[in-house]
Amino acid sequence: MIDAVVAPKAKKIPKELKIHNDTRIDDYFWLNERENPEVINYLKDENEYFHKMTSHTNELEERLFEEIKARIKEDDQSVPYKYNGYWYLTRYEKGKDYPIYLRKKEHLEAKEEILFDCNEMAEGLGYFKLVGLNISPDNKLISYAVDTVGRRQYTLKIKNLESGVVFSEEITHTTGSASWANDNKTLFYTKKDEQTLRSDKVFKHSINTSSDQDTLIYHETDDTFNVALYKTKSRKYIVIACFSTLTNEYQILDADTPDASFKMFQSRIRGLEYSISHYQDHFYVITNKDDAFNFKLMKTSLSETKKEHWTEVIPHREDVLLEDIDIFKDYLVISERINGLNEIRIKRWDGTEEYFLPFDNETYTAYTSINVEFDTDVLRYGYNSMTTPSSVIDFNMSTRQKSIKKEQEVLGGQFNKNNYKSERVWATAQDGTKVPISLVYKKGLKLDGSNPLLQYAYGSYGSTIDPYFSSVRLSLLDRGFIYAIAHVRGGEYLGRQWYDNGRLYQKKNTFQDFIDCSKHLIEHNYTSSDHIYAMGGSAGGLLMGAIINMENKLYNGVISAVPFVDVVTTMLDDGIPLTTGEYDEWGNPHDKGYYDYIKSYSPYDNIEKKDYPNLMVTAGLHDSQVQYWEPAKWVAKLRDYKTNSNKLIFKINMEAGHGGASGRFEALKEDAEEYAFLLDLENIGV
Repeated sequence: MIDAVVAPKAKKIPKELKIHNDTRIDDYFWLNERENPEVINYLKDENEYFHKMTSHTNELEERLFEEIKARIKEDDQSVPYKYNGYWYLTRYEKGKDYPIYLRKKEHLEAKEEILFDCNEMAEGLGYFKLVGLNISPDNKLISYAVDTVGRRQYTLKIKNLESGVVFSEEITHTTGSASWANDNKTLFYTKKDEQTLRSDKVFKHSINTSSDQDTLIYHETDDTFNVALYKTKSRKYIVIACFSTLTNEYQILDADTPDASFKMFQSRIRGLEYSISHYQDHFYVITNKDDAFNFKLMKTSLSETKKEHWTEVIPHREDVLLEDIDIFKDYLVISERINGLNEIRIKRWDGTEEYFLPFDNETYTAYTSINVEFDTDVLRYGYNSMTTPSSVIDFNMSTRQKSIKKEQEVLGGQFNKNNYKSERVWATAQDGTKVPISLVYKKGLKLDGSNPLLQYAYGSYGSTIDPYFSSVRLSLLDRGFIYAIAHVRGGEYLGRQWYDNGRLYQKKNTFQDFIDCSKHLIEHNYTSSDHIYAMGGSAGGLLMGAIINMENKLYNGVISAVPFVDVVTTMLDDGIPLTTGEYDEWGNPHDKGYYDYIKSYSPYDNIEKKDYPNLMVTAGLHDSQVQYWEPAKWVAKLRDYKTNSNKLIFKINMEAGHGGASGRFEALKEDAEEYAFLLDLENIGV
């Protein structure tokens, strides 16, 4: 009997945390001792409790897993793209967890050359991730990086594609990102600080030499900035990008002269954001210069790159967010967002033609895809909606003819997109702001308040969750669930100001928006408090923690994945990953004003003795973004404080990090567990 299962009880070791003449008592601070056997044993006890509490849904979980898996084409491959004389593609084989990367010379009918079989590389490992594949200009060498822990610390390696031999040199603690100079023997790469995991250094490596001999090119000493590295699409420049939440800085180097010095493009000015693309004798700059909060496009010559030389190409518009550009020999492609909807605008450089790609509903996602070739008229883009599976489309910008290269197959014979309905509705937030919600559900569903509804949101960092198709989600929709994405402030769905109004001293707008969206859906009979569920992960997990403190009886159940819930303590600790670089997002609590504000919503600090909804929490022991102890402490404190008998279950993946399991089927098992939790609360066992 589940009732007889006793929940783990973490011991209390009170620790005083003092700052600004304020004292907080943290009874579970000791859970951050990763090497302490008592901590590991406690986490294992939580996992054992989780498995006992969910044992009655094992059969449902297995059925859901097999159902979800059966919709996925196991022997699948990506749409090939051509780069520097080779076609590149990724293949999955039936029954295997990991991708196989391969290429073919000149023609798709040519003999395939396997670059990496990740199934072989991952054998015997609990976690495996391959990233950063980068081919040398002569096509003979490839740099790549591997993580076998899940902490996003990658070991960089080089392979000779002619002989198949992996070079002896290995570079540890990298970001996984690297770029070749045009001499085919010099590799630039970025490294992380081993403690904070902040990307802070750029090195230069020569092949067939020890990494001990690598040259430090740049060290970012401002701990609020990170460093990245890339090569321009024109293949002419290596670029060092330094960035914080609200400020950018770039340095450039001619890729033909790797031993020369990088040149500053435009030095950092707090609040000045910009990004650069090279085309012929100009750099094109997307920037917020001169209060262009939704960004504008400017250009500057190769020799005069400082901001006073930038000239306007596309002006700032208050109702249009300029998100990105793709540069081709004859065309400029502009990705914009208008009233929350993706738009792709195509413009000839000679000014003779300009038009938009047509899209016809309010719950779609469209985006430019892999476009590495410069001298082509073909734009590759992706499209899907909440009812339409993903398509990869090649569009000829000259003839305006499109070719669907691949449409996501939903196997099993049950799926028909015409059986589902999607819509966008607008809730009114407490302060009068209209907040959009994207919805999808099965046609014929009666909106009488009795439907189970899962509402999802993220709402931080200006990251927008667009309406998207999910074959996994069908397992909920087909059982009568409505799925909702709340486009709350803190993302950029309605432009840059939508983000600015959901961070720092406006952060509580994110939480209130989510709650007000839920109340709107209840008021309009999509669901009711007995049947509404909330879900979010990482910063979206913070959102989950905040809403259950604010409205503890609004939701029947909540799934909080790898949740960032101990905001005050984490943001005061600059010795752990992702603290100093995020002061512009949350505020720096060393400042008393921010301390007081963050403390007023931090989920861990605001737990009270009251009823809480049914709650499922997940974490990863090796998580580098949200340290495992945040959800562990939060669960321990909730167990002590909550006054009802609702479920509180906590699963920690002892072999993974922030993204969960690495294999595609293991990840589906996690989806099945979450869905089983929801369906069990609804007494839906089929």
